[in-house]
Amino acid sequence: MPNIKSAIKRVKIAEKKTLNNNMVKSEYKTAVKKYESANAKGDKNAEELLRAAKKKIDQAASKGVISKNAASRKKSNLDKKLAVKTEKAKKAPAKKTVVKEAETKKPEVVEEKKEKTETKKSATKATTAKKTTKKAE
Repeated sequence: MPNIKSAIKRVKIAEKKTLNNNMVKSEYKTAVKKYESANAKGDKNAEELLRAAKKKIDQAASKGVISKNAASRKKSNLDKKLAVKTEKAKKAPAKKTVVKEAETKKPEVVEEKKEKTETKKSATKATTAKKTTKKAE
């Protein structure tokens, strides 16, 4: 136990802040657990609980209990869990068609790059031709 008056005060303040931080941390963890259990059961109010959990996580980040990056990571993981739940209800072939569309777009991009390089080459040839004609005059 400290003997100096300011050190005693620091200890008291640290204890109060620790209690407050634990309360905030407990609130967001409880909100996340409620959401996860509702999502696992397939309840309709899972989206509402997701919003509430995100709000508690943001509040914890704003108070400095967790960092902004940690809050972002936790919210992203919660979104993924909801997304996985909703994607299971969808048909699997829909994902395959999205992949095929992406594959068909790739050759077009390559062709555009070739066209750009060809125009650059023709432009440089034209400028060199102009220079040689000026020298000849």
